[in-house]
Amino acid sequence: MQSPDSLFQGNSDGLCILCRGSKLLCGKERCPVLVKFYSNVKVRSLTESLNIDGSSPPGVFVGRIGYPYVSVGPLIPPSHGDTRLLDTPEMWIGKSIDEIVDFRSQLVRGKHTVHIKQLDGSRIIEATREMALCSSPVDVEAEFLKKPSARLVLDDEVQPFGPTAPLKKIDVGSVKFNQRIEKAYYDTDLRAKDAVLGLYKDGILVSGIQKAFSVGAFGEGKARCFVPTRWSITAIDSMISENLMKKMKDFPLINEYLVFESWQLDNRFVVLMMPRSWSYELIEAWYPNTVWNPFGKDVAIMSSSEGYDGRSAYAEIGGCYYAARLAVNEYLVKEKRQARVVILREAHPGYIMPVGVWNVRENVRAALKSIPGRFHSLNDAFEYISTRLVIPEQRWIKESTVLKDTLFQKGLEDFLSA
Repeated sequence: MQSPDSLFQGNSDGLCILCRGSKLLCGKERCPVLVKFYSNVKVRSLTESLNIDGSSPPGVFVGRIGYPYVSVGPLIPPSHGDTRLLDTPEMWIGKSIDEIVDFRSQLVRGKHTVHIKQLDGSRIIEATREMALCSSPVDVEAEFLKKPSARLVLDDEVQPFGPTAPLKKIDVGSVKFNQRIEKAYYDTDLRAKDAVLGLYKDGILVSGIQKAFSVGAFGEGKARCFVPTRWSITAIDSMISENLMKKMKDFPLINEYLVFESWQLDNRFVVLMMPRSWSYELIEAWYPNTVWNPFGKDVAIMSSSEGYDGRSAYAEIGGCYYAARLAVNEYLVKEKRQARVVILREAHPGYIMPVGVWNVRENVRAALKSIPGRFHSLNDAFEYISTRLVIPEQRWIKESTVLKDTLFQKGLEDFLSA
């Protein structure tokens, strides 16, 4: 059986060569290959030249293949002006998959291979770092060693990206650094974690912190290094959410069951908060004919959870777990409350291709901005949830550690309220 990656990277033995986008043999509602293809057609000129001239959002990308030698470089569109939308996922809620793929396909990724500790000695490295410190789009001219090539990349951790090519040289126009990020960059006695938390407290977008972190802008002296973009996203979500959790645990419990929801890109998110001490779980249900369940006849469900003291091992479910945990703790700290939280996610066939872990973070954030349903019991809450999600209550409970614990284990709260 072939992996989803092989199906969407042109394997001649795969379903794609038989289907050609017309029969939808993979079972999806629309063909992800054609979505990417039509987006690439719009920017075909990007793959026909050794040069590009445009305003970077600013955007940078650090690969992970070959680690500790990684590909570092900017993301550059063929247009000038305010291009922030192309690389700011906080602005993408409400956008369609086609729009998001269009944003990303416009960004040509320049690549320059370096060791993770090689933070200077090359104009390409210096320019890439400068861009990651900027607060507004930067005019960039780049020359490649060969013409950029495009391929469909499916990844639930990072956003789709456009054509790529190795860099020969790069020229960057005048830059305007974000003063707070710049200050952290020049403070070589400041620990990376302290820099991250300070910038978040100052209101810097999570995506902006992630970019600077990935180019080795934070940390004590020689401890600095390049961090692959995929890893930096999860590292920042994890660091910030852990810090927020410490504050949240000092607050009193909520006094009712709350249900929040957000529906985007044929993903249904329900956030259930319960008046119990902190524990947390993310449960994802992938329907047949979705990217990560392409051949299954049944819904595939997996989860990761933690108790009051957190978890030491990396979450089985991946970076989405930490992205959602960050959003939940933002809400609880803002409300000065503590709760037990379970997030239920149904990914339906209309979600034809993953667009990055930001999708989970921003959907949970969007859900928590809505007016919640308020209930007196878990049973009442699930009665409502059952009208919003397709999967029945008993299946969710069967797959959940936290829900089973809430239903069948008495906590200190039960004795105090008795």
